[in-house]
Amino acid sequence: MRILGIDPGLDTTGYGIIDDEKDTFRLLEAGVIKTSGERPLEQRLKKVYLGITSLIKRYKPEVMVLEQLYSHYKHPTTAILMGHSRGAACLAGGEHNIPVVSYPAKRIKKAVTGNGSASKDQVQRMIEHILGLDPIDMPLDVTDALSVAITHSYIKRV
Repeated sequence: MRILGIDPGLDTTGYGIIDDEKDTFRLLEAGVIKTSGERPLEQRLKKVYLGITSLIKRYKPEVMVLEQLYSHYKHPTTAILMGHSRGAACLAGGEHNIPVVSYPAKRIKKAVTGNGSASKDQVQRMIEHILGLDPIDMPLDVTDALSVAITHSYIKRV
């Protein structure tokens, strides 16, 4: 199964594409789509949308997986901005008839590390281990996107 994991953000959207090959994963591509805060919202969302659309056309994933939207009462604006980017990603998936699946952050952390309260650094180290990568300075947006994709694979296996 080919899985596109997305960590939506308005400034930086992380992505990771993996092939689930029974008992192992193959990393096809991972990176970020960056937008400038100096640009209007609609141009930033268009860049996210076009970036994800390009990935879909190039890799033809069977499913797109995102972290569920979460809002903390102390930071409601963060959830709103993330929601815009998440909407652009969902539109790209819907336009290409790709199922879009979401999981809560705690479920993702538990699936990848065994601890639903794991830190982003712990998730990053586990992703490097699972994918057999040398410890590298990979952006957290990328490892978050990969963790979402791997979580989906684990849940589908069960």
